Amino acid sequence: MQKKGKFDYILLETTGLADPGAVASMFWIDDELGVDIYLDGIITVVDSKYGLKHLTEEKPDGLINEASRQVALADIILINKTDLVSEEDLNKLRTTIRSINGLGKILETQRSRVDLSNVLDLHAFDSLSGISLQKKLQHLPTIQPHLDQSIITVTFEVPGNAKEESLNEFIQNLLWEKNVRNKEDDCMEVIRLKGLVSIKDKPQQVIVQGVYELYDLEETPVCWRDDTERTNRLVLIGRNLDKDILKQLFIATVTETEKQWTTYFKEDKVYL
Repeated sequence: MQKKGKFDYILLETTGLADPGAVASMFWIDDELGVDIYLDGIITVVDSKYGLKHLTEEKPDGLINEASRQVALADIILINKTDLVSEEDLNKLRTTIRSINGLGKILETQRSRVDLSNVLDLHAFDSLSGISLQKKLQHLPTIQPHLDQSIITVTFEVPGNAKEESLNEFIQNLLWEKNVRNKEDDCMEVIRLKGLVSIKDKPQQVIVQGVYELYDLEETPVCWRDDTERTNRLVLIGRNLDKDILKQLFIATVTETEKQWTTYFKEDKVYL
């Protein structure tokens, strides 16, 4: 940053086995760095020929493999070397990537050639992303996760206003306390969280974002229109996620008219 003004953009390329979430969290949250620079987005490159093998590779002790984690965290996913595989294999790879990350934008390339406008100035982690997120959420396809996928995308919508304190508690129990469990009593692990919510007494739409244990709520420039119903839409990417449980828990604990947390939390576990 001592050479501030001599460059327009910084690209950080991690190693092939790196967890981009740790790097992203540092730049997203660090206020001192944020004075001069900000996190714009995460880009993951997937090899067409070997990508499917890497994404379905099983790791010991139930660990998430690196390739799946990188795809789950990405805002842009480049499927590269598409000229080296058949259309059938390419389609299998597309389906697998989409089942892991239903929100990221997929671009297909050869020799990694891509227009810079598609990978720069993404604003994926600030309030400006709320405008593009609204369009994505409206057209988000229903993804049927593969049975062998450890990481999936789930999305749900709940009409009405959210109580801000209860929303924070919902997210903190999910990301920090990790006491939200599925029907098999497995802990739901969230890698990436994104959504637009309606906070009581706030005219603007609020964007919620999370990477691992870190999350943030920020008002967007877009106000709720008087002639439209206020609603909350969340997209969660992670492991052991159960859409029905998450939605019912949100309705019961976050929206204005329902019960409180104490009904559902007992002995550090969630019961419905």
